[in-house]
Amino acid sequence: MTVTALRHEFVDLIPDDLAEGTVYVSIPFATVVHKCCCGCGSEVVTPLGPTDWHLVFDGESISLTPSIGNWSLPCQSHYWIRQNKVDWAPKWSAKEIAAARAADRSAKERYFAAKSGREAAVQPPRRSRGLSRFLQGVRKQLRR
Repeated sequence: MTVTALRHEFVDLIPDDLAEGTVYVSIPFATVVHKCCCGCGSEVVTPLGPTDWHLVFDGESISLTPSIGNWSLPCQSHYWIRQNKVDWAPKWSAKEIAAARAADRSAKERYFAAKSGREAAVQPPRRSRGLSRFLQGVRKQLRR
């Protein structure tokens, strides 16, 4: 079932079982997690940071920028989360996805090169498909 409205919950740790239509925000881990809004059930992890997603909390709702493009998921859904609402975006072609990924890598490279005060020669770390599994492991370790 496609989700059009969301609720948010601020948590220290992301729960093991994600509720449909709930966006979990962990400030300590600078991470936002939710189930894909298309209804496929996949876990979507959006790390917060200067070269990743930005979160706005207006006291009542949350918004995330940039858009969420689930290009590694079979659904390849694409949407914005704006004031706890899902704003669906057009499906992107493989060429558009590749260009966006290249632009993202380039922006990260420039940012981290500027932070270190050196030329951007090395590719920055890329988002890992295993991030979800890593976060699950962190959750389990912290609960011990």
